[in-house]
Amino acid sequence: MYTPKRLEQAITKLYTAFHKNTLHPECCKSCAVGNILDHTEAWKHLSDGHGSIVLNYVGKVHQGLGRKFNGYSPQELLQIEAVFLKACGYTLPLHHKGVKPSNPTDKDMLFQGLSETIAFLCTLDGVTNVMDYSRLFEFKEDETPVYELVF
Repeated sequence: MYTPKRLEQAITKLYTAFHKNTLHPECCKSCAVGNILDHTEAWKHLSDGHGSIVLNYVGKVHQGLGRKFNGYSPQELLQIEAVFLKACGYTLPLHHKGVKPSNPTDKDMLFQGLSETIAFLCTLDGVTNVMDYSRLFEFKEDETPVYELVF
């Protein structure tokens, strides 16, 4: 299966952040997009609120110029972050009065957020969800597996 370079790099960075405990939904440098963009926070200036999918003036200029950040457009970055935050249990955009998880670094919650985020990244690139393992359990009428697990 072909995997676009930007997708492979994004998944690698998110995987690393998850296992090194450097993934934090409320920090612009350590959230999903912050990790994809190498722990930078410049992307937060593309919208007026963390978790918003609405580009502000700066974001619209970059989008209009066709700018890409590690392969992703400003609009895609905002959508990626929104998917991550929503899957982690936040109301969007982030606000001090909004609903949020009691422990933002809970591994189960972060895994759920990353699973949804990776599914969305795959959708952006038109690739089958790499996290979907359900195909491994499909079987034929004679109960033999449809797909073989290859190591």
